[in-house]
Amino acid sequence: MSKAQQKDPRSPVPHAADSHDLIRVHGARENNLKDVSIEIPKRRLTVFTGVSGSGKSSLVFNTIAGESQRLINETYSAFVQGFMPTLARPEVDVLDGLTTAITVDQQRMGGDPRSTVGTATDANAMLRILFSRLGKPHIGPPSAYSFNVASVRASGAITVERGAKKTVKATYQRTGGMCVHCEGRGAVSDIDLTQLYDDTKSLNEGALTIPGYTAGGWNHRLYAESGLVDPDKPIRRYTKKELQDFLHHEPTRRKIAGINMTYEGLIPRIQKSFLSKDKEAMQPHIRAFVERAVTFTTCPECDGTRLGEGARSSKIKRISIADACAMEIRDLAAWVGGLTEPSVAPLLTALRHTLDSFVEIGLGYLSLDRASGTLSGGEAQRVKMIRHLGSSLTDVTYVFDEPTTGLHPHDIQRMNDLLLRLRDKGNTVLVVEHKPETIAIADHIVDLGPGAGAAGGTVCFEGTVEGLRAGGTVTGRHFDDRASLKETVRKPTGALEIRGATANNLREVDVDLPLGVLAVVTGVAGSGKSSLVHGSIPAAEGVVSVDQTPIRGSRRSNPATYTGLLEPIRKAFAKAGGVKPGLFSANSEGACPACNGAGVIYTDLAMMAGMATTCEDCEGKRFQPAVLDHRLGGRDISEVLAMSVTEAEEFFRAGEARVPAAHRVLERLADVGLGYLTIGQPLTTLSGGERQRLKLATHMAEKGGVYVLDEPTAGLHLADVEQLLGLLDRLVDSGKSVIVVEHHQAVMAHADWIIDLGPGAGHDGGSVVFEGTPADLVAARSTLTGEHLADYVGG
Repeated sequence: MSKAQQKDPRSPVPHAADSHDLIRVHGARENNLKDVSIEIPKRRLTVFTGVSGSGKSSLVFNTIAGESQRLINETYSAFVQGFMPTLARPEVDVLDGLTTAITVDQQRMGGDPRSTVGTATDANAMLRILFSRLGKPHIGPPSAYSFNVASVRASGAITVERGAKKTVKATYQRTGGMCVHCEGRGAVSDIDLTQLYDDTKSLNEGALTIPGYTAGGWNHRLYAESGLVDPDKPIRRYTKKELQDFLHHEPTRRKIAGINMTYEGLIPRIQKSFLSKDKEAMQPHIRAFVERAVTFTTCPECDGTRLGEGARSSKIKRISIADACAMEIRDLAAWVGGLTEPSVAPLLTALRHTLDSFVEIGLGYLSLDRASGTLSGGEAQRVKMIRHLGSSLTDVTYVFDEPTTGLHPHDIQRMNDLLLRLRDKGNTVLVVEHKPETIAIADHIVDLGPGAGAAGGTVCFEGTVEGLRAGGTVTGRHFDDRASLKETVRKPTGALEIRGATANNLREVDVDLPLGVLAVVTGVAGSGKSSLVHGSIPAAEGVVSVDQTPIRGSRRSNPATYTGLLEPIRKAFAKAGGVKPGLFSANSEGACPACNGAGVIYTDLAMMAGMATTCEDCEGKRFQPAVLDHRLGGRDISEVLAMSVTEAEEFFRAGEARVPAAHRVLERLADVGLGYLTIGQPLTTLSGGERQRLKLATHMAEKGGVYVLDEPTAGLHLADVEQLLGLLDRLVDSGKSVIVVEHHQAVMAHADWIIDLGPGAGHDGGSVVFEGTPADLVAARSTLTGEHLADYVGG
């Protein structure tokens, strides 16, 4: 052995750099946290538990991950920071031992129609390079296979300065893969003119029926006062030229009502203002208009592939890039695995790794051309994980928000293995989670509580799984809870018949969804549950669907505005004081002029993080002093908005402040387990589970007979699942039919009827593998769901 390879036999003294093995948090006060101080071990898997609203996200995301991101941003130059979001320092005294934090949350991916699973994960980019190298016939560079790049041809003069040399004439050409007809969207839209206007009326009689085009408004005046059409003549009597000018006129500058404005035909204007936007991000009444007025059909030119003819004609082993993107990813992985071409060996290796990661994480049933906006929150989170699975980075802090959401019990073990693998590479893994299967694999547990909202925000327990079980906290007491099968089940009063369902991967499914009972539709992720429930149940009168689409709301939106609770409260205050209801809105006349009703002043510090300071004029109350002189039941409007749902429900129930309309809304909020929420707190501070239950409470007011719920246990603590089951029972007992898409075994065990889809995901699923009572499913143990449910109930 050479001297260079010899080792010192004496035990080395630990290096000072190796002593930083803890993340220390002292005095955290974000949102409802009450001076929380904890120490989290590095390079371990730490799970944060606690009831909804106990402060888990405030500690993990807003404090630890938020400060890590802020400190990373500060390492960039002031110029670069100007293009980045400004992050304020979280409310905490000391944060020590932080490492780079990578947050993998459940925010739905962009709903842009041109964003797909392939474009979001770089798999599409690698495929394009592969086809540009190996595709026959060769049609051009990678851009020639991209449905986001249009072909451009131009000629002109390019000036090249090389000493005394002069202009060089050239033609410019770029080959793109975009289908010209649908502009890379895969679908074309047709507008139903009868939904835009009533042709028996004139413009001045209110012919336009488009939201925002009411008589007297600017959108209406643009046409009525354009001088191109007669505003007093019924539209059906327009000449051909008038109709052309009204519907299809090119954009031109005109003087209308004394103002220089751009006039264009109604149809291109509608296409720009409504059709180019994400439908899910629209306000409900505008979305309803678009769904009425616009029909989307598969593009006849590209057959929905989004690609031009050239890109579709180039093939590798008789497969075009359109065929490759339409395959299920596990089939595509097998096809790529069969390609051997030394000239692109590194590219094939990288592409195989990405595709194998999809399969490994349980998303092999997706295809690369799947629109990313159609993924569920759980699927979106797992797609974001893919880029981290093969990463060579170590000593990184990975932060996950309920990674088991949307996963069947069969898939949870696979997710657990991935979390442990990230940890074993030398990373710190922080997980916010409610599922006992994932809590059980933790090296360290932090349990927050004891309650939610103002009753939470403290650390109730730190330690191991065994310690949690014996600890006596809410999580510890409910850790081993198991719902039992019901002795008797309700009998259906009728059925919703579904015949020949073929949405997505469904295979001519015929099934009867029973009415008058609690019916659960289950199966592994990708088996076709959502396709069956959301795609095949007729959207008839009386069907109320509560899905997982996020609530869109600014920091001015709160539970009171979202649920319509504020309206009766404002009217009651106005009636008591003999003034206008608008005074009692912080977004209207009653707003504090200094902060415009926000309650805080946002100060932009240019290259440094912006600051939010409480408004000194209104002291954070958001209203003008004169508004706060008006009282109802001894309280002013700011005091009412600071109440929790439980307090407000008591306040508006009886006496001088009795407001039955407000009390009904508050009762529904309490029913779904949101009694701890402050009715005036911004929607941006709510967790995903809280937002879904807020939607459920709002929809409970609708006069529907059939409720369709998509994983209502998402974000629910073990202790809250029992309350949810009680709510579902009350809905059924009141004469409603409840159909639930769910993986949680407690909900399955509590059901009156189960429909199990499978047997696998994607093209291995799409069939009904069981329908009957939970007891029959447990006795048969014939499906994956049956086996896991039997283990759960001890059957």
